[in-house]
Amino acid sequence: MKYYTYILFSETLNKYYIGSTNGIDGRLERHLSSNKGFTSRAKDWKLKHFEPYQSRKEAVKRELKIKGWKSRKMIEKLIAKN
Repeated sequence: MKYYTYILFSETLNKYYIGSTNGIDGRLERHLSSNKGFTSRAKDWKLKHFEPYQSRKEAVKRELKIKGWKSRKMIEKLIAKN
């Protein structure tokens, strides 16, 4: 099973959201519909970037690394590479 680290963007909030999952399409649908928490504040989330991994551990490790940057510029640089 593949796991993914992903980055979403909401124009309404002008914010990025970083997460990890084993099903990108289904996870995005949940963010846009029934999700509670931070992403429930907007319904215009768009997938901007994702990276595949072989294990959940690797995907979560990458998610935490990106979140640790706390830098919008670094996130946008990562997105621009693709």
